[in-house]
Amino acid sequence: MHDVFGRMRRETLETPDGTLVYWADGQEIPGVPTLVLLHGLTADHRLFAAQAEHWLGRRRVLCWDAPGHGQSRPYADFTYARAAEALRRMLAREGVARPVLIGQSMGGYAAQALLREVPDGAAGFAGIDTCPFGEGYYSRSDLWWLRQMEWMCLCFPEGLLKRSLAVNSTLTQEARRSMEEMLAPYGRRELCRLLGQGYADLAPSGVAEPMEIRCPAVLLVGERDRTGKVMTYNRAWHARTGIPLHVIPDAAHNSNADNPGEVNRILDEFLRTVDAAQRDAHTK
Repeated sequence: MHDVFGRMRRETLETPDGTLVYWADGQEIPGVPTLVLLHGLTADHRLFAAQAEHWLGRRRVLCWDAPGHGQSRPYADFTYARAAEALRRMLAREGVARPVLIGQSMGGYAAQALLREVPDGAAGFAGIDTCPFGEGYYSRSDLWWLRQMEWMCLCFPEGLLKRSLAVNSTLTQEARRSMEEMLAPYGRRELCRLLGQGYADLAPSGVAEPMEIRCPAVLLVGERDRTGKVMTYNRAWHARTGIPLHVIPDAAHNSNADNPGEVNRILDEFLRTVDAAQRDAHTK
């Protein structure tokens, strides 16, 4: 399934913090928002192989290796502000004004970081096994533990750490093998540093309340997602904002890889809503 990226343009974009690598398909289709697929922490573009295959030829698709991940290495120390800036540069280069941002885990935080800076910068937002960005939903204890991740990870041998990350984030053997492949290039210290930065910056100081998401939005979470308190935070996010929440059966944290058929079905329904909103806006 990873062969789908061979049918897309591989692009490099120089930024002040490093070289960003991404994959693009065709040109933007008038009236049909481009889909931007944003993977989770320590993964890379291959996490969205099933979604890229599903939409290729029907919608324009962009998919990156986030700063500090995959082929976008080496890169300056990871922060969501840097990720949002790199995302903004990528979209500008590709001439994409208001995409649908589809973010899994960390990718959802990067999308929200961009929307915090550009509130009307997306036609839609889909969060897959992600959480609200900012301090508002998190206890002081949660925030403290998030900032201890790097040294805690350094307590594990490299092989055990990588196996634990793959096993804890997936349910199916195929998804697990894919996650193991994505983790393979990282050295132990690089991996622990990346995990530390990604978790510590999840609730940056000064971002007290999750910002309002102005575009159509949807939340998806695997029914067996045991990564931190993802399920708890998604339920709180849904209760506070009314954003629809779908629990994905037979799936863990990487639910779009564990159960791509169900995730793709829900996202297709969501995209029909986004398309309708775009048509309505153009007729007013």
